[in-house]
Amino acid sequence: MSHTMLDYVVIPPTRFDAVIDHLRINFPDEPLNASVGLCLHGIPCPLLEHHDLKTMEDGFSIMAIDKENEKIAGVALNGASKKGETEKSIEEMKDIDNLQYRRIFGLLNEVNLELDLFSKYNIDKIFEVRILSVDAAYRGKGIAKELFAQSEAVARKNGFKLMKTDATSLFTQKVAESQEFWVEKSVNYHDYKDEQGRKIYDTRPPHFHYKVMAKKLE
Repeated sequence: MSHTMLDYVVIPPTRFDAVIDHLRINFPDEPLNASVGLCLHGIPCPLLEHHDLKTMEDGFSIMAIDKENEKIAGVALNGASKKGETEKSIEEMKDIDNLQYRRIFGLLNEVNLELDLFSKYNIDKIFEVRILSVDAAYRGKGIAKELFAQSEAVARKNGFKLMKTDATSLFTQKVAESQEFWVEKSVNYHDYKDEQGRKIYDTRPPHFHYKVMAKKLE
């Protein structure tokens, strides 16, 4: 399969369900999810899927489509994050009693709140690459890098000054680095312990850090 066989397009509402199906199969491998067990292979995961759909509704998400069979080879779910939303999200999370969900988004929200890139760069909106997923059958072909590049084009076209990603896996970190993102903050998963002193995020090698990575778009 060569690159010419893939089309990169903004995900239309007609393909939202197909993207969710793709994620059900491919996303549970993501290290943070795998360590807390929020979503399992092939099984609907309403809390996360609600989050995915809201992101796709922003109209900035990209998919790589295999032209031969219309199969989704990979996706980048991108959303616009606005000043004050992290605080709102932390508030809303108090009503969610799913521990795994709270552990994942609690960590992401806490780190982003502390970083406050809005104040740092004096902006009121940020283009976020929220989920990067490539079908197992298509890995190793540079699709993730191309999804990042296509996402950046969408961000520029829509007037964003800053792009960021919560890179929870070494894989995403390497892709972001190749696209000239820098690290705003790096967190060691194994530093987090519960009351009994057990690791909350018992991620497997080589995924030891979660990095908030960003790139200025001039």
